[in-house]
Amino acid sequence: MNLDEFITVLTGNPHAALHLMLPDGSFVPAHFHATEVGRVQKDFIDCGGTRRSTSACVLQVWVADDTGHRLDTTKLAKVIQIGAPLFPSLAIPVEVEYEQGAVSQYPVQQAEVTPSGVLLHLGSKHTACLAQDRCGVGAVETTCCPTPGCC
Repeated sequence: MNLDEFITVLTGNPHAALHLMLPDGSFVPAHFHATEVGRVQKDFIDCGGTRRSTSACVLQVWVADDTGHRLDTTKLAKVIQIGAPLFPSLAIPVEVEYEQGAVSQYPVQQAEVTPSGVLLHLGSKHTACLAQDRCGVGAVETTCCPTPGCC
């Protein structure tokens, strides 16, 4: 889900409760805080030598002992509005950063409006070879990258 779609869901459902469902179907505790909103930019060279760049809006959530705390759609929309100068474009994906044993980032796949509030379905991120055509991924060879100069 891109930031513009995300903001539309938040502002279209004022004061609704927020629920974050992790990829395994479990939930981030309802008393989570949004401690950061940021634009994360990653510039890199893939194993085939191609220069690439990605960016995302990352919302860091954190769970404290204050179980009476509840972040609703209006409060989160205000936090994002404060961070708006960080985003030259709203056409970037939204991810949630959450620590449960390890810090992980989960792309927001969809928002579902339910009788109990807005349910954000979080997906998984995966690694992949971005230069499969140059590295021979899927080839019979036993090495990762049989092409000379690759990897």
